Amino acid sequence: MKRKLMDILACPIDKHYPLQLHVFEEKEEIVEGIIICPKCLRWYPIRDEIPEMLPDELREEKDELPFLRKWKDKIPQKIISEGKPFNLKKETEKKKG
Repeated sequence: MKRKLMDILACPIDKHYPLQLHVFEEKEEIVEGIIICPKCLRWYPIRDEIPEMLPDELREEKDELPFLRKWKDKIPQKIISEGKPFNLKKETEKKKG
């Protein structure tokens, strides 16, 4: 994904702009990262240079949670525990208890 795309992206759910970008891997373009809506706390993965900005009903927990687990050390804690539509709150609570 090209960084310039952030100039036009808005949250598909609440239309909030601007969104937050966290880059995990970058070459000529962003290879892996996450786009976050600070208003509704929804997050959208960037995988293989493609931002996946789908509405909740088209997202699968089995596809999304592995992404959160892989990058949890680089994702803001608020998204790990409260992000929508999926988060790792249950997993982080088990480790504490």
